[in-house]
Amino acid sequence: MKYTIIKRFITFLLLLTIVSVVSAENATPADTITTEAGYIQKITNWYSANMNYYTVAGLMAIESSFIPFPSEIVVPPAAAVSVLPGSKMNIILIILFATLGSLIGALVNYFLSMTLGRTIIYKFADSKLGHLCLLNSDKIRKAENYFNDHGKVSTFIGRLIPGIRQLISIPAGLARMPLFSFMGFTVLGAGIWNVVLALIGYIVGDNMDLIYKYSHEIGYLIIAVLAVVLLFYTVKYLIKRKKQCKQKNLD
Repeated sequence: MKYTIIKRFITFLLLLTIVSVVSAENATPADTITTEAGYIQKITNWYSANMNYYTVAGLMAIESSFIPFPSEIVVPPAAAVSVLPGSKMNIILIILFATLGSLIGALVNYFLSMTLGRTIIYKFADSKLGHLCLLNSDKIRKAENYFNDHGKVSTFIGRLIPGIRQLISIPAGLARMPLFSFMGFTVLGAGIWNVVLALIGYIVGDNMDLIYKYSHEIGYLIIAVLAVVLLFYTVKYLIKRKKQCKQKNLD
């Protein structure tokens, strides 16, 4: 049964990719935006009819790779389903499978970047297929500069920043960051992201239309909440440090 689901999932993605490439040949910018929205809606409809732990992991793997797909329409709906009477979905397992999928997608970017090298990655980003994936050399350069400025920890922080989260594993691969460090930071960052998404779905409940409608706003809300929490602990740490310094001077 599970292999049939996986096979259907892979076939669906292959067909989607082929149609996307063919449609992109003569598409105008306006057509591209409309078409992308249509594809997202089709995947959303398919996901609603085939929701399980494997599809959660699969879509999160796609979201975490270089293929653009919003995680806000994957985890919250699954978490919302988990609270329905008689549901076979468990919110803890949803978070675990979503995080596993995020790690798989990140590893795809990591190993591709490590294997292909900077020149090919940048050429791909500026190719027609790269643009279809909403990539360009400026985005890759931005992610690489962020990685160079913040070091290994950027693979954790970057997972929480829109526009950086899907791409931060590329410069990590180009820099040949140690694999286990990369996996650890990725799992930590993706785990936090997925916990917040799951909580949103849990709170909203079965109002999944609301989740789909405000999927982008949910992403920004997550960033705002995490920023406030980070600011709180940073200020708390600085105040504690200042008190320790004063105490040391008095002694």
